[in-house]
Amino acid sequence: MTDIMRGYFGVGVEGVSKPFNIGNLMRSAHAFGAKFVFTVAAEYSGAGSDTAKTHEHVPFYQFASVDELNLPDGCALVGIELMDEAVDLPAFPHPLNAAYVLGPERGALSPALIERCDHVVRIPARFSINLGVAGAIVLYDRMLALGRFGERPLSPRAAQTPRPSHVYGAPTRRRPKPN
Repeated sequence: MTDIMRGYFGVGVEGVSKPFNIGNLMRSAHAFGAKFVFTVAAEYSGAGSDTAKTHEHVPFYQFASVDELNLPDGCALVGIELMDEAVDLPAFPHPLNAAYVLGPERGALSPALIERCDHVVRIPARFSINLGVAGAIVLYDRMLALGRFGERPLSPRAAQTPRPSHVYGAPTRRRPKPN
């Protein structure tokens, strides 16, 4: 399958203690096309739940602390957290290049990490959901928002609109043409 989304994204966790949940998240990240995965202050050496063996196919980074977290230039850090001031996921305009980070199962993203985030997003659910499920929901929403799909029909019986063809534009000059 070719990439259907422009830009790139990575997925990570902070302080998570259950390798099984991290494994589920890593597998979902790989399935949705993550270009890298990472942990912050969390031990992870693989889990049986990551049957895709993501770490063998996608760069994997482990950062000992928030201060060590190092992302590519131009990559927005997006925290996923149940906070009143967070943007609801369905209304969030996903950055073209982003790293999504989720917090521990029975806790929250640290204040230091929240401070580092360019955006904080919440899944509008009544209560906290499983880490792997939350990550998959965010990545699915990113795919819908940035993917190239036809318009969704208003009726289940309506014909599906085909995916639009890619349009190649003329070359763009960023610098004046040399004389």
